[in-house]
Amino acid sequence: MTTAPTISDIHTAQRRLESHLHRTPILSSREIDSIAGARLLFKCENFQRTGSFKARGAFNAVLSLPAADAERGVVTHSSGNHAAALALAAKERGIAAHIVMPHTAPAPKKAAVAAYGGRIVECEPTLAARLAAAGAIMAETGAVMIPPFDSRDVAAGQGSCAMELMADATEPLDAITCPVGGGGLLAGTLVAVKETSPEILVIAAEPAAADDAARGFRTGALQPQVLPVATIADGLTTAMSEMTFGVMRRLADQVVTASEGAIIEAMRLIWSRMKIIVEPSCAVPLAAILEGSWDAKGRTVGVILTGGNVDLDRLPWTR
Repeated sequence: MTTAPTISDIHTAQRRLESHLHRTPILSSREIDSIAGARLLFKCENFQRTGSFKARGAFNAVLSLPAADAERGVVTHSSGNHAAALALAAKERGIAAHIVMPHTAPAPKKAAVAAYGGRIVECEPTLAARLAAAGAIMAETGAVMIPPFDSRDVAAGQGSCAMELMADATEPLDAITCPVGGGGLLAGTLVAVKETSPEILVIAAEPAAADDAARGFRTGALQPQVLPVATIADGLTTAMSEMTFGVMRRLADQVVTASEGAIIEAMRLIWSRMKIIVEPSCAVPLAAILEGSWDAKGRTVGVILTGGNVDLDRLPWTR
C-alpha cells in the first residue's frame, strides 16, 4: 500500500518546486464575502502552470525520480489535468511521457497533452482498459508509473499549496477547504495543515452526485463510486485510494457535499464577481459554503481554487 506523505516530504517538495512552479496569488471578493457571511481567501491554482494544482504533484514526482529511473520515462492514465501536468513535468526534465487517455477525452485536453510533448495512447473509456494500456507501456518501455493521486510524492507536492496558503494569508485562518476526488490534494493539505497549524479546520467538499468520500467519512469504510456518475464536476468522480482515505479519516474535520445547482451558481459567481476562470470541480468548496453544508459564518476561510481548464464551448449556464 502507498504510504502517506509526511510534513518532511512536503517541506522537501516545497524546496524542489520553488524554481519550477508559480507561487499562486490569494484573491478575495467583498461581494462574495457578503453573500457567504464569511471572509474567504481564494488560493488561485487556476493560475498555476498547466492551469491547475496538479502541476505540483506531477513535478514533485518527476523531479524526485533517480536518474536511472527517469531516463526510462514516465506513464500515467488520465483524461484530465494530471495528464497535461505530467507531460510538462517530463518535458522539462527531458524524458518521455506516455499518457493513456480514453478516446472519449475532450479534444482540448488531448491538445494540451500533445502541446506539452506527451505521447498519447488512446484506449476504451474504462478503468480496465486504462490500466491494461498503461501496463503494456510499462512492460515495453520500463516507464515509471506516476498515478494522479495514489502516490506519496504526488500528495506531498499537492501539500505545498496549503503551505503557501497558510504562509501568505493576510489574516489568521480558521479553516481551509478544498475539493476531494481521488484525494491527493486533500491528503497533502491535511498533513500540511494538521502538522503545522492543527487548530485550523480542514473541510473537504465534493458533489452530492459523487459522494463516496462523504459516505466513507460517515461509515469509516472506503466506499466505491456509484456509477454512472452524473455531475458537472468531472474532475471529482474518481474514488479514493486506501492511502488518501486513511489520511482523510485520521485528520479531516468534515467532508461535505454540494448540489449540482449550487456548483454551477458558485462557478458563475466566481467568474462574474472575481473575473477569473475556474472549472466546475474548482467551485465545489464555495458551493458547499453557500449551501450551508458546514458552518463557515463569521470565519476566515482559505478556499483552494484547484484549476481553470474549461471547455469554453460547453459552459454549464449556456446549455
